[in-house]
Amino acid sequence: MKLPFELNDLDLRIWREELDEFVPSRIFDAHTHIYHWDCYRNPEKEQSAYQFVGRDYPEASRAMLDACDAVLFPGRTVDRLAFPFPFATHTDFAGSNAYLAGQLREAPRSAGLLLVHPEMSAEDAERDLDRHGFLGFKPYRFFATSGDPVNCRLTEFMPEHLIALADRRGLLIMLHLAKQDAIADAENLADLQDLAERYPRVRWILAHCARSYSSWAIERAAPVLRRLTNCWFDTSSVCESDAFDALYSAVGVERVMYGSDDVPVGVMRGKYIAFGYAWAYLSPENQSLGLSHCDGRMTFTRYEQLRAMRRASQRLGITAEQNRALFCDTATNLIQAVRAEPPGEAEGRS
Repeated sequence: MKLPFELNDLDLRIWREELDEFVPSRIFDAHTHIYHWDCYRNPEKEQSAYQFVGRDYPEASRAMLDACDAVLFPGRTVDRLAFPFPFATHTDFAGSNAYLAGQLREAPRSAGLLLVHPEMSAEDAERDLDRHGFLGFKPYRFFATSGDPVNCRLTEFMPEHLIALADRRGLLIMLHLAKQDAIADAENLADLQDLAERYPRVRWILAHCARSYSSWAIERAAPVLRRLTNCWFDTSSVCESDAFDALYSAVGVERVMYGSDDVPVGVMRGKYIAFGYAWAYLSPENQSLGLSHCDGRMTFTRYEQLRAMRRASQRLGITAEQNRALFCDTATNLIQAVRAEPPGEAEGRS
């Protein structure tokens, strides 16, 4: 399969010198996107902010993800938790979920999440879960009923009637938090603590290290996060090692799972950088740094993330067994637990 990227000597050096010994032989990628460009129904999509998706990755099939992994993770076996790309507007939810289900049909060790919006009824969601064999939900802040994807509350984009369904069936919810302070925001912490306690059978996955691209947000939230034992975290697209230091120290490596954010983010050349209380994506196209004094080429976001994970693991003395769990065993066990738990009536709600 022809991919829109190739390895160069810089990428090969980083893989051989820094990552080959660090990345285990078996991987379960807990944060991937499987989607088709046709499911974005914006009539002006070729001029939209997502135009690069349609240009470079118009069909993110399972075969294409496997091809990316074969190039970037040579010799590794990769399974994945996948969900559709959440286009902010004009999303064909039914088509997106059906495409994902079709792609996962021949991948029994992988799993899918249903892309949902707040207006979706519990009855429709449960019907689609059963129809497609998905193990939970993928909401997104751009679908918030308030119309404010930056400052929305958790239940404005993940409504309680769907959380209650996930609780009854012991499902996963992949959560990309909103608000400028992400997991450090007081309302986010209060909402998450309240919902985790009232719906204890939900398995929450807080994407992008709880959307913490450096350490400060995790450090502020650590006392609450330690108590939320039904919350897990994926590492997708975080490229600062201090964020991993903080997360591993706050909740333990055993609740953290590798995620790539492929595609397209993980296979793009660039890096998420943190400064002050902010973070942003730095790429070859959006910077004008003077780099004549060094090799100014950029490698893949996935490799920058892995370099940060490796540095944190070395500093904290993460063992080989813990590293294997982080890259595979924790996610595999979580998926197996959801598949094994029969639907039932949750108790103890307030």
